[in-house]
Amino acid sequence: MKGMSLNKKRDWWWSGFCIVVVLMTSMAVAQRGGRWWQDSGIETGRNGVPDWGINQDFKRDVFTFVRIKYESVGGRGRGGGGWRTDYRDSDLNFSLRLQQLTSLKVDPDPIVLELTDERLFDYPFIYIIEPGALYFSEAEVQALRRYCLNGGFLMVDDFWGDYQYENLRQQLARVFPDRTPFEVPLAHEIFQCVYPLKEKPQVPAINAAHRMQNGEVGTWENAWDGSDTRTPHYRAITDDKDRIMVFICHNTDLGDGWEREGEDQWYFEEFSVKKAYPMGINIVTYAMTH
Repeated sequence: MKGMSLNKKRDWWWSGFCIVVVLMTSMAVAQRGGRWWQDSGIETGRNGVPDWGINQDFKRDVFTFVRIKYESVGGRGRGGGGWRTDYRDSDLNFSLRLQQLTSLKVDPDPIVLELTDERLFDYPFIYIIEPGALYFSEAEVQALRRYCLNGGFLMVDDFWGDYQYENLRQQLARVFPDRTPFEVPLAHEIFQCVYPLKEKPQVPAINAAHRMQNGEVGTWENAWDGSDTRTPHYRAITDDKDRIMVFICHNTDLGDGWEREGEDQWYFEEFSVKKAYPMGINIVTYAMTH
């Protein structure tokens, strides 16, 4: 949370959840700027995403969505690359839905930080996307280890296939040489804490999802290395108290379910409402209450 330290966040709990999926499916939706909103007349200069105010007396006690900017191999570097995927609409939309569908107070303006930024420890939740070509500098390795072991939570999302997972595994092994990611069972509270999920959700990018409308079966994306991506994997690295501190969403693309929610009503209902937002809200709930 913006301004809320990692130590303080453990004492902070959500109260009186207002989680109602029906709000997302029964609202009188209207399309504006490629998004489905309850009020299509709002213009805020935020790519069509509504803005909202926060209580200035508690402006430091709000949740802020933090995307991590990282190095990519292959010459893409900090000027572009995997970390920018789905930016900025994904972060704006997810922040809006957290504000709408929970009692959580959310900053309307998500931010981007590097792991070596001194402000990192002001924010208990961080997000990394498309880590298939990710590379951590030694300074980033040290910063991420210290962040997670001091109570921070990292969510990793949107990468497909064995090759990309192996790249992430190698980078995380540098951060946590004594800890190995493991598959999280569906019974774990991270899948049940707000929305009780009956399966581990797999969200494809919107173009891949349209295959289903053409009669093809499957909700996966094809990996460029040809490996099997039909099964979504949710893996974790825990601390010494069995708290999840790294949550890895592999063979799924929750971020596209957030970013693309307004481009197609069918995609919105099938993937944003049923899968991407419930899983995302569960993850943030777990992160902020442990």
